[in-house]
Amino acid sequence: VQLVESGGGLVQPGNSLNLSCAASGFAFETVAMSWFRQAPGKEREWVAIITSYGGIIDYLKSVEGRFTISRDNAKNTLYLHMNRPLPEDTATYYCAKKKNNAWYGADQLSGYDYWGQGTQVTVSS
Repeated sequence: VQLVESGGGLVQPGNSLNLSCAASGFAFETVAMSWFRQAPGKEREWVAIITSYGGIIDYLKSVEGRFTISRDNAKNTLYLHMNRPLPEDTATYYCAKKKNNAWYGADQLSGYDYWGQGTQVTVSS
């Protein structure tokens, strides 16, 4: 199993950024996928989840309305569109493979069995 994030970088507040996560080595279309983030000195925090065919999507309250999670099962790729990012969104962003297709327990790290290496996002003017 491999999860490889890309698309991070420096972005100004109010602009947008698109993150991608290329998945391989498993049946991507059968499991839920999430984005997490971790800022320096803080615990890893769940950001968003999407079930296998996008039937259920949920977000951390502080990003709801600004971030959009999506997936392309034909390309085995997970996305996170970050619209109007804020300085407090600065973190390393990770994609994670859930052990099943359930949306509940989305914020529990124990519910995930594989993680990407992360991509750094810095929001600053």
